[in-house]
Amino acid sequence: MKILVIGGVAGGMSAAARLRRLDEQAEIIVFERGDYVSFSNCCLPYHLSETVPEAQNLVLMTPEVLNARHKLDVRVKEEVISIDRAAKKVRVKKLASGEEYEEDYDKLVLSPGAKALDFPIPGSDTVPSSFLRTVNDAAYIHDFIKEKNLKNILVLGGGFIGIEAAENLKLAGYEVTIVEALDQVLGQYDEDMIQIIHKELYDQGVKLYLGRRLERFEHGKAILSDGTQLACDFLVKAAGVRPESSLARDAGLSLTEKGAIAVDQNYVTSDPDIYALGDAIEVYNALSKQKFNLALAGPAQKQARYVADHIMGKAHINHGFIGSSCIKVFDYNAAATGLSSRELERLGRKDYDYAYVIPKDSVGLMPDSENQYVKVIFEVPSGKLLGCQAIGKGDVVKRVDVVAALLKFGATVEDLMDLELCYAPPFSIARDSLNFAGYVATNLLHGTYRHVHVSDVRPLVEQGAFIVDVREPDEFKAGHLVNAVNIPLSQIRERMDEIPKDQPVYLHCRSGQRSYNAIMALQQYGFNNLYNIAGSFLGISCHEYFQDQVSGRKPIVTVYSFN
Repeated sequence: MKILVIGGVAGGMSAAARLRRLDEQAEIIVFERGDYVSFSNCCLPYHLSETVPEAQNLVLMTPEVLNARHKLDVRVKEEVISIDRAAKKVRVKKLASGEEYEEDYDKLVLSPGAKALDFPIPGSDTVPSSFLRTVNDAAYIHDFIKEKNLKNILVLGGGFIGIEAAENLKLAGYEVTIVEALDQVLGQYDEDMIQIIHKELYDQGVKLYLGRRLERFEHGKAILSDGTQLACDFLVKAAGVRPESSLARDAGLSLTEKGAIAVDQNYVTSDPDIYALGDAIEVYNALSKQKFNLALAGPAQKQARYVADHIMGKAHINHGFIGSSCIKVFDYNAAATGLSSRELERLGRKDYDYAYVIPKDSVGLMPDSENQYVKVIFEVPSGKLLGCQAIGKGDVVKRVDVVAALLKFGATVEDLMDLELCYAPPFSIARDSLNFAGYVATNLLHGTYRHVHVSDVRPLVEQGAFIVDVREPDEFKAGHLVNAVNIPLSQIRERMDEIPKDQPVYLHCRSGQRSYNAIMALQQYGFNNLYNIAGSFLGISCHEYFQDQVSGRKPIVTVYSFN
């Protein structure tokens, strides 16, 4: 069997290597139009700070090594420019010489990846710029701005690549600005969670302009859609990607509405002898039951294995994907899996709620104990887990990985509550943050109490809602909501007559536990008008801080608290 693979990075090389393991006699040829195959896309930004010291370190294997170890014919700087499906041939162009030739195939695997979005920006030819998609891109950005002694770097786009590029450029000592057309960075996260990352970027000195477009360049300045002028010596273009499907389209293969290569459950295209995988396709979302694009290396490598197996007659059940990802942003780690609240809203679903908790990631007596911000989204009334987001300075990825595993098996919030997880003081608390989130979610599901979210608090304050702060007086004095009444939990039973029963009453403490205890006590004295503020004062402070700083609006807290 002769198999051609188009694209020699994560998905393509994984498919080729798996094919070789299954068939020692097959003729396998990999075409890559770039200079390198098998390089670490995800590590590219880390060369900008020299965390990865040399650009060449990003290359994992050379064509020579792949040939020696796996008997693969890997051809770099060669681009497949057309597919003749009837003749089962491809036409290849050698980019160095311009020479063209044909290669026939029995099976063809398309792994062309995604194409970076490049918006026409007037005056952009006056500012040096680059995408960050290849080893050469990373080397060029690093070397150029260093050699030219540039200072002001503008990053266009607040996705994974944009944020990681900004972080590493800032660590390298440059002045960095991010411009993002949406109202937040990292669209995988909900608005209430992403404010923590906005704050971290702001605190680390990265200038962040949200909800604005880069319109033009004039006299070395970047001009935004609201008229803001920014110094810009170099532009890193990271405004998103779209599936690279032009070769498939020209060959007459079916595409999806969003322009991706259409595949069935076995990753077979509309031609039974052609497969496609990776960023160029859409996959089945096991939670939303819809197709979506998932531009991540892990899923691409899984798809590569399934494609190779199917070519060799090994069957797999396609269970779909849930979308799990993580990112480091300076001192914070963030991870997400499954569906977010904003995605559920986009889908028109109202049958969900979420628990938002802020426990410690290890026992408080430990010197490196930190707050962990965890949001668990679940279906109502089934309690089925739908997603999880977690942000903190400690090991949030472990927590989200656990939920990712549970999502694969249709677990509920009660399963989350019942998880038996490892515990020792340096690693977690005895009731792990996931258990804690499970308790809160189960209480909400069963109607034990009601809550409002941190995003609801500003309107409540502005409307003059009755808000009770149940922290101790010294905590209240150190910083509180501007209209809150301080009735500590230790005094709540003696001062119940100060709490009205004829209007909604909202309670909070530091992180939500004491206010929950107050609600449980008061409900037994006939109060049925109580709401806990999820996340409490820590969550409110994190949610409000960034927008307060950049908008100049009046804060709803006297002093912020983040500890």
